[in-house]
Amino acid sequence: MIYKILSQNEWSQAQQAGEFAGSAVDHSDGFIHFSSANQVAETAAKHFAGQSDLILLAIDENLLGDELKWEVSRGGDLFPHLYAPLNLSTIQSAELLPLDKNGKHIFPDSINA
Repeated sequence: MIYKILSQNEWSQAQQAGEFAGSAVDHSDGFIHFSSANQVAETAAKHFAGQSDLILLAIDENLLGDELKWEVSRGGDLFPHLYAPLNLSTIQSAELLPLDKNGKHIFPDSINA
């Protein structure tokens, strides 16, 4: 699984459109940013600190085809980047990503965050 963090508004727009074309940052970079299970907590802390209106998408990377590329990014790690809109049928789950009392995101038990 790979993961995408997005706002509830972006998720609502994606559901209406039938696909997720990416956030403003994704559009600027030319691909949709994702994180692996080992990367997603750091992504949340770095790019979404204190935001409480978030959705965590879990995507089956095997369904994304050749448009998914693992590329070197932050700290030399390989990150998944999708060079196409995200088809909603590839999403395995969409869950709220709440904050704890200290403002840190609470991830599902399936992620070792």
